[in-house]
Amino acid sequence: MGRRGVGRRGIGRRGIGRRGVGRRGIGGRGARGVGRTLSWVTVRPANALVVRPSRWLGSRGLAFVIRHGTVLVWLAVAILMAIAWPTVGMTHQVPASLWPMFAALGILPLLWLRVAPFLGWLTWVIPAAVIPLIFESTSLHAFPWQISAFLVLLALLIAVGVTETPARVGLTFLGTGALFLAHLPSSMATGWVFGAAAFLGLGLLLRGLFRSRREAAEQAQRAEEQTRRAEVEQARAVLAEERTRIARDLHDVVAHRMSMVVVQAQSAQYRLGGVTPEVAAEFESVASQAREALNEVRAMLGVLRSEDHAPEQAPQPGTEDVLRLLRSSSAAGVDLTWSIVGETEPGPATAMVLYRVLQESLANASRHAPGAPVRVELGYGEQVVVRVSSGAGHARPRDASGSGGHGIPGMSARAASVGGTLSAGPVGDGGWLVEASLPTRPTVVG
Repeated sequence: MGRRGVGRRGIGRRGIGRRGVGRRGIGGRGARGVGRTLSWVTVRPANALVVRPSRWLGSRGLAFVIRHGTVLVWLAVAILMAIAWPTVGMTHQVPASLWPMFAALGILPLLWLRVAPFLGWLTWVIPAAVIPLIFESTSLHAFPWQISAFLVLLALLIAVGVTETPARVGLTFLGTGALFLAHLPSSMATGWVFGAAAFLGLGLLLRGLFRSRREAAEQAQRAEEQTRRAEVEQARAVLAEERTRIARDLHDVVAHRMSMVVVQAQSAQYRLGGVTPEVAAEFESVASQAREALNEVRAMLGVLRSEDHAPEQAPQPGTEDVLRLLRSSSAAGVDLTWSIVGETEPGPATAMVLYRVLQESLANASRHAPGAPVRVELGYGEQVVVRVSSGAGHARPRDASGSGGHGIPGMSARAASVGGTLSAGPVGDGGWLVEASLPTRPTVVG
């Protein structure tokens, strides 16, 4: 019996447990079903009818209304006139010939909604105060104005709250309240006075909303401008740091070695015995060329170190230096002949580009074709035309493996910077030809 009793109690417990679980399961499913039903009845319709439309109205709808506001006002006037005109006789005892004017007095003030809502309110209120004194209302509730015209008043109240000064907002409330108290039944007057205050308050709330949105947009724009300025300043700082580094490296490498060349060339006649006058003159020419190159390197380093490019105001090579360049190149051993035609003086930018093109062309000729004859033809006119031709070299070219190969692209870029053109390439006899055409008075090329 003990076992049976235990068994019965166990069965009873299991049975009670199952029944309890079953009841709770049925209750849970029922609650979930009720919740779904309530969701279908309340939450989903609210989302569809209120939340989603308000989100659309707050973003796309508002932008659409602002963009096409005038068209929408005219459309509303047309619709309201189409409603008010035929229904004048249903609300007031007015001759049929006066129906268009009667309807226009209540509807057309809406045209002032965007430009001058206070003036629109005045043009509505004055006829509204006179009409009930002249024409008797036939409305069941003794409402003295057409409903379509009254909707115009409510729209104007909101617009006054949005755009007009506080003094005009207060005057609008007092005038509207007096109008309601004078012409509406006592059972309706007080309520509509509060209603007018509510519509004006709605306009003031919308004004605050628009102002906050505008301030937020302006603040975001200012933040974006500050971020842009900070990025520009950071980029300038990085650029200045990079320019300073390049200038330092150039000074440590190029300027130092050029200074050593000058010192060695100038002291050679004192350090070496048996130096003839011709050799001494050659050393002096080398030192002079090195000094000029060193001065140009130092000017370039000054440009790199300066953020405002003030060293660019220093004298730049011009047409007066072209002849000096040709003579110094000939004195350096280049088999050089030249001819210069014309007397038109080019502008400073063109003169500097001309000098650099000649300098690079002569350097390339002496570097890659030593001993070759070089011919320079230069013409000044509406265009500065330069032609540098070199023949095949008779000596072994110098090792150019360390050259960066940027001479011709650099000349082309300089010519293009003033609106000119440059071409360079080999010719049939094994030589090389550089031709450039530069405007005498260049325009700035961005």
